[in-house]
Order: sequence, then C-alpha cells, then structure tokens
Amino acid sequence: MTASRDTLSQAIIDAGRFLYSRGWSPATSSNYSARLTSSEALLTVSGKHKGELTPADLLAVDMQGQSLEEGKKPSAETLLHTQLYRWNPDIGAVLHTHSVNATVLSRMTAGDSLVFVDYELQKAFAGVSSHEGEVRVPIFDNDQDIARLAGKVQPWLAAHPDCVGYLIRGHGLYTWGPAMSDALRQVEAFEFLFECELKVRALQR
Repeated sequence: MTASRDTLSQAIIDAGRFLYSRGWSPATSSNYSARLTSSEALLTVSGKHKGELTPADLLAVDMQGQSLEEGKKPSAETLLHTQLYRWNPDIGAVLHTHSVNATVLSRMTAGDSLVFVDYELQKAFAGVSSHEGEVRVPIFDNDQDIARLAGKVQPWLAAHPDCVGYLIRGHGLYTWGPAMSDALRQVEAFEFLFECELKVRALQR
C-alpha cells in the first residue's frame, strides 16, 4: 500500500534534519524525494534550508519533473529524481546530498568511477552480501544542463541495474532505496566509505 502524503512528507522532513545535523546537506543544498504514486513524486522545493523543512516546502511533480502545484518551484535537479523512479519502479525514495567527503573525493578521483573493495560496510548496500565483491560508483562531470546530465546518467543505469548510487563531480551524491530508511542507510554507508577512502589516500602519500 502506498504511504500517505503526510507520512512521506514527515519522512522527508526527518531525513533533512538528520542529514543537515551530520553536515551532509548544508544550508539550502541537496534535495530529497519520495514516490507518491506510480506517476507522481513528492520533492523538496528549490532553495529551502534542509534542516528546517516544513510540509509547505514540498511539492508534487509528475514523472517528467513538472510541478503539479501552482506557485511552487521544483529543484533544478528534479529530472534526476524522476529519472530514477522511471528506471526502477521499486525505488520509493531518492536522496541527493552535498557532503565535504563526497565533493572532495569526486574531485580527487581522476577516472569515471570509484570502486570500493574489501570493506565490510559494503554489505549495507542493497544486493551486496559480502565484502569480497566490488561496489562501483560512477562519477559524472557536473553540468548545469540537467537534461543533458540525465542523458549521461541513463546509459549507466540501463547497463548497471545493480547500481546503488552515483557521484556528480565536485557536487554530491545520489542514492536511493525502496523506502526513505533504505536511502538513509545507503547515505550513511557511502559517507563512511568516502571518509575511509580519503584517509587511506592521505596515508599513502
């Protein structure tokens, strides 16, 4: 059964307070969403402080990213959320964060992906049952043209149905899950791994 708008709104508000408290969504950065129906999503409006969200700071959009509520402007990155909902009908929540570690690591990684291997916490990701495999996180160059950026993300998603998240270089993380709690778990796992990778690289110098 689909959760009510009130329930989903509270989940997004609570997520914003948590992510802001950890320093992963400073000020008005980041955006969050939850699936309302098969054809609609609930998304944070543009320019709101994520640690101080209220139900009025959320709006419904269709799966093409268009606002369904007069006078409310969706985030510029709405298309990256609705793209994920269209790609996988099991996704119920999407979180986009702007942590220091994600931003720095994406800039320090020269290639087009970041690979985690032999970390026990990899098992926090959906579909991962052992530390022995690898978790590959694609990195896409930042682009203010979100439709063009979405066009670069789509082929990766199509070719990697097990993808659990991606980075935008110098920008932040996108991850998702069937419910908000799943998406939050993956943000925490990513942030732990990002910090580990940065420390390993610093020690190797």
